[in-house]
Amino acid sequence: MVTRRAVLTGIGVTAPGGIGRKPFWDLISSGTTATRTITQFDASGHRCRVAAECDFDPLAHGLTQQEARRTDRVSQLAMVSAREAVEDSGLTLDGGLAERTGVAIGSAVGGTTTMEREYAVLSNSGADWVVDPAYAVPHLYDYFLPSSIASEVARTTGALGPATVVSTGCTSGIDSVGYAAELIQEGEADVVITGATDAPISPITLTCFDIIKATSTRNDDPATACRPFDRTRNGLILGEGAAVLVLEEYEHARRRGAHIYAEVAGYASRCNAFHMTGLKPDGREMADAIDAALAGARVSPDAVDYVNAHGSGTKQNDRHETAAVKRSLGQHAYRTPMSGIKAMVGHSLGAIGSIEIAACALAMEHGVVLPTANLQEPDPECDLDYVPREAREGRLDTVLTVGSGFGGFQSAMVLTKAGRDAA
Repeated sequence: MVTRRAVLTGIGVTAPGGIGRKPFWDLISSGTTATRTITQFDASGHRCRVAAECDFDPLAHGLTQQEARRTDRVSQLAMVSAREAVEDSGLTLDGGLAERTGVAIGSAVGGTTTMEREYAVLSNSGADWVVDPAYAVPHLYDYFLPSSIASEVARTTGALGPATVVSTGCTSGIDSVGYAAELIQEGEADVVITGATDAPISPITLTCFDIIKATSTRNDDPATACRPFDRTRNGLILGEGAAVLVLEEYEHARRRGAHIYAEVAGYASRCNAFHMTGLKPDGREMADAIDAALAGARVSPDAVDYVNAHGSGTKQNDRHETAAVKRSLGQHAYRTPMSGIKAMVGHSLGAIGSIEIAACALAMEHGVVLPTANLQEPDPECDLDYVPREAREGRLDTVLTVGSGFGGFQSAMVLTKAGRDAA
């Protein structure tokens, strides 16, 4: 039986701190934070007034006026990232290859930004109970449908194969890439343009997080507001952005001499069926996902060189995933560096899992263990090696990345150096 393997051959990133994978890498490898006081709207009445925003102009970054008009920011971020990823891969999607190329994009909240803005217009800022459709923009229906994101990515890249949107909250970015790998492994596609995107920095989203008190209140110090694994942490910081990856069947990539960043060797997802926003402290469900992902990759826990943490900066999440990694890796957890990038680029909800996969692939490429920014005072209950503030050099052959989402979703993915012997 021929085993089909999924490898990563292209990366495109649109993130806070810079547009493109090189500015993104420069930011996260230096430990620099891109969190700041919100500029996209007046957040003065909110509990949290800090976010990680992208300095993004759709026209300046290659979209036409028509593309910018008909799409929400969430699609625009994905389209720009997809074009970079395909260019990076060196693929030309035409003829039969286009028909064998799929799209799998993750998003947690879809076109929230435009939907909220258009509702304000149609309802006269909420003054009118009956909205007036005469004021609607012509593409309002596309903003309403999350599936339009996959459609726009397919359109901009020329992919003609299966296309879907995966929406599992904050694990969407891992789950979409996991689904894409399965499409390749099962023979449904030879190439999948995958990843995730979200643009949630809007009044309604910020209000939702204010209500549950999940965000940091360090409004006077935006650069250090998010402090994963730190004793003084008091919440996450919202972000926005997109990462799009080109996954390709290994033999297909090898035959054309493609540059391969990594192999998606294992993936698994679980749900704790416990609480919409709460987490059990023992981390069992995340540990189950890690165990299944390692088993799928045929990788021993002792072989893991680095763990990319969810690292949101909330106390319950940091303790939950610390317990999960200990449960799965055993004593090796204490020897394995584990860090998170959300203090630098914020928590972009559904997008962050793919942004973190891109970070892991680039870390493997450069031989660098990424730092956890703003970690000054370690929490005694979080007693692993979280790589405080400064990156380290290190050979990374096997990387584990994990994600945790509202609703109880827990996902894990194993990336390995391409070219290893197939088990």
